[in-house]
Amino acid sequence: MPYETELKGFLDKEGKLKQWPSKQDKRKAALDMISEKFETDKTYNEKEVNEMIKTAISFGDHQTVRRELVSAKILDRTPDGAKYWKVMQTERPGTNFDVPK
Repeated sequence: MPYETELKGFLDKEGKLKQWPSKQDKRKAALDMISEKFETDKTYNEKEVNEMIKTAISFGDHQTVRRELVSAKILDRTPDGAKYWKVMQTERPGTNFDVPK
């Protein structure tokens, strides 16, 4: 697992996040790890996004993770939140996207 070292202490035995990191560099790594679950050429509804996030976390707060993915511009969504899609890396402002504090 590529994030095992970077997220040491945050992953359970199944490789899921067991808590949301408070430090920005760890949160970025967590967001990167979760973002790999999404395809760039696919549109998701909110339920699908939530289910995909739940496969990566064991602490149960998928809503916070979903909001962080949108805030970090990893996912974008329609104004009503009905549809989500992964933002291509080249569309993000730089490679060091801002992680909300």
